[in-house]
Amino acid sequence: MINKEVKTQSRNYTIPLITITLLFFMWGFITCMNDILIPYLKQLFKLTFFESMLVQFCFFGAYFIGSLIYFLISISKGDPINKAGYKKGIMFGIFLAAFGCVLFYPAATFSYYPLFLGALFILGLGFTVLQITANAYVSLLGSEESASSRLNMTQAFNAFGTTIAPVLGGHLIFEFFSAPDGSFSAVATRIPYLIFAGILLLVALLISRVKLPSFQTQEEEIVKGWGALEFSHLKFGVFAMFCYVGGEVAVGSFIISFLEQPQIMGFNEIISKNYLSLYWGGAMIGRFLGAISLNQSLSQSKKAIYMLGAAAAVFLVIFSIVDLSFAQISFFIVFIILNFIAFFVGKSAPARTLSIFAAINVVLLISAMVNHSELAMYSILGIGIFNSIMFSNIYTLAISGLGKYTSQGSSLVVMAILGGAIVPIFQGYLADQFGVQHSFIIPVFCYLVILIFGAYCTKYLGHVESTEAKSGH
Repeated sequence: MINKEVKTQSRNYTIPLITITLLFFMWGFITCMNDILIPYLKQLFKLTFFESMLVQFCFFGAYFIGSLIYFLISISKGDPINKAGYKKGIMFGIFLAAFGCVLFYPAATFSYYPLFLGALFILGLGFTVLQITANAYVSLLGSEESASSRLNMTQAFNAFGTTIAPVLGGHLIFEFFSAPDGSFSAVATRIPYLIFAGILLLVALLISRVKLPSFQTQEEEIVKGWGALEFSHLKFGVFAMFCYVGGEVAVGSFIISFLEQPQIMGFNEIISKNYLSLYWGGAMIGRFLGAISLNQSLSQSKKAIYMLGAAAAVFLVIFSIVDLSFAQISFFIVFIILNFIAFFVGKSAPARTLSIFAAINVVLLISAMVNHSELAMYSILGIGIFNSIMFSNIYTLAISGLGKYTSQGSSLVVMAILGGAIVPIFQGYLADQFGVQHSFIIPVFCYLVILIFGAYCTKYLGHVESTEAKSGH
């Protein structure tokens, strides 16, 4: 852990922060490209839904493998990033992710599905390193008091990347680089992913040239064994994180296929990708609202004004990105209002707000399963805005009160991102057996687990909520 800066004088970290924020944007953008690849590769290789979900299995499975390796090294030899430095860790993560993007070229050239999966696994390993290093590094680029606001800002730009990826990435693969006759060809992925690799390397170059602060590190205590698992709320939190990432990824992975169903909308991929942006754009809106709602320095009236302004501004940004008319996305205003109300009912308490959001998503998923046409479509797209605060709230509640086991517990929670690999696989199997619409019963159970975890923490960790609310997290 980093304990204090060598240089304590005031410094301007604006340029380094902008550079790291660009990295967060690209990170979100490329991650969301998986939702474009799934229907594309499914048609290209004539895959079942189960087989096409191997995209997420390999990508998010890399998070588990990478985090497990990091965890085992940490408990035996100490934190590797603490020894090597955050900047070197970030650079290594970028190079590994860029290498994964480059591997799409031979995979597309030979049109071989296992090569695509291998490239996605390497890409996922690179993002695992960034997951471990970049969030912590942002907190160092300025005062401790403003660390939370910087993290919220960079996460919002990560969500911005996931919002425009379906539109821009979908255009590149489904239209711009597609075969002249409109047929599916693996080569359509070659140039886009080379472009992504080039941009990542450019970000790495910028980071290498930017003068970053010097920090003094002190070896932390190496905590051996599995003492963190003695805390029941951590074990429950790891399971809740598994379910959250699994549910969010599974829903996003199936949206294009869901909207293609004749009883839903019968859209093709070119149209569906714009609606997929609304799903991920909802998460961006929710994160901005959450950052304001959980800021205890603001009065209720100021919170309401700021949240309303932020929601309107981000909604206009999304409207300018997607190739849809105002009438086609106006339904989203209803979800913004519902999200607004849910925050105030939650009273800025992380666990209570988590339960409310999970309950709403359960209702929306059931609606998507039993209804048809626009009502089913609106229900599935509204889930994104209520996913917004789940990662941060689950993470915070899970590691609260762990003391010397905090680092170990944090590693276990990050490992739970494995849910993004496992849950879509199960939903893919159900989709093959019973149809896409009925397969959403899998994420229903995921959000029920999150609802129960929030209720558990509300009852047994009330002191944690009080502490988090006062600190503004």
